[in-house]
Amino acid sequence: MAIALTESVLTTLTRDRLILFTRYPEPGRTKTRLIPHLGAEGAAALQRQMTEYMLTQVLATPSQFPISLEVRFVGGDVTCMRAWLGDELAYQLQGDGDLGDRLSRAFQQGFQAGMERIVIIGSDCPEVTSQQMIQAFNYLRRHDLVLGPAVDGGYYLIGLRQAQPALFKNIAWSTADVCQQTDAIAQQLGLSIAYLDRLSDVDRPEDLPIWEAVCSTDSKLREPYAREQNPTPQ
Repeated sequence: MAIALTESVLTTLTRDRLILFTRYPEPGRTKTRLIPHLGAEGAAALQRQMTEYMLTQVLATPSQFPISLEVRFVGGDVTCMRAWLGDELAYQLQGDGDLGDRLSRAFQQGFQAGMERIVIIGSDCPEVTSQQMIQAFNYLRRHDLVLGPAVDGGYYLIGLRQAQPALFKNIAWSTADVCQQTDAIAQQLGLSIAYLDRLSDVDRPEDLPIWEAVCSTDSKLREPYAREQNPTPQ
């Protein structure tokens, strides 16, 4: 699905950048914890649909709050991403390293490009809204760091107004301690912190009702994903 940018709030004439972290939806390489439940094709379809939905939320931000959008991805290549989401978006590989390395790199490169406020979101939290994205940028006018804590202990959004490489060191990624550890490091660095609402990611079979609920309230969304008849066990 190519994302239509007609009358879009996206612009390069801003110092506010939103970066979407996502993965190219290649079956067998995305949403792997859901493959036993959905099958490889179903898990990839879920990844594709949630990314597309997140982009619609970005485009729903009011025209009086223009932002610069960058899609940072793993898997596939720029040609694949353009064929999927369209030619008008800015794409960038996340690069090597763990999640902390990739987040830190995205922030540093964004600030080097002249940005004043940068917010990074993932594609796994369909509960996040355009209003919360705007709130994150507004918080960054008064705070050094904004976090959107996830129910599982991680975070679905992080924003900074200055590169902070130390904020991403010595974090036990993919554990329930990520947000707590990040908060502790931020306090050691003397950063002022603002928090958004605690929301849920969709990573495991028990999380699927969250996405199904979003689909049931949005007429633009069709069947949220298709389970294979005989999903591949792992």
